[in-house]
Amino acid sequence: FIVVLNLVLGGTARLNVLLPTATILAFAIFAPLLTDDGKCSTRLNRILTAAFVALCAASCVFFTLTDSFRSASGRLRYGVATPAGIRTFCGGHRRRRKGPREPELYRLRWSDLFHSALALVAFVTFAASHHDMVLCYYPGVPRKVVNTVPLVVGFVVSLLFVLFPSRRRGIGYPFLIRTDLVYLRR
Repeated sequence: FIVVLNLVLGGTARLNVLLPTATILAFAIFAPLLTDDGKCSTRLNRILTAAFVALCAASCVFFTLTDSFRSASGRLRYGVATPAGIRTFCGGHRRRRKGPREPELYRLRWSDLFHSALALVAFVTFAASHHDMVLCYYPGVPRKVVNTVPLVVGFVVSLLFVLFPSRRRGIGYPFLIRTDLVYLRR
């Protein structure tokens, strides 16, 4: 029972890493500015808002594909998963090896695309139900729909993240490199 409880609570704690919290925060800050508090008085407001939503959606997908590892020298490195393995953000020449010891563990997998799609759905649902977006793009939608849909989608996405955890650690979460019982790379 304790092991199952540890797995569930550990998966729930990792929701901060998996859900697009930083992107949602940035969107919540800039949406009122771009939509002119939901008025969208000019066509430029609509275009800028749509471009910003697309940029935020792209960042959701990108950040779910990032990972971190310890290099052979013991330094913490960050990169993005590709079909060939992880591509690090380290610049410079390729004189010394900066990749992980076992690069096949960091390849892009179908589960990564699944997690990216879940993060994208979570963000788009939040963005579409934001008060200023509703006033700007579709003011006739009933308030009950605007209030209910994000709760249901958020619950389902969170449940799927807990049931199917990601092995990606992302950027800015070095504490996940420690040897956790559940998230060890095999």
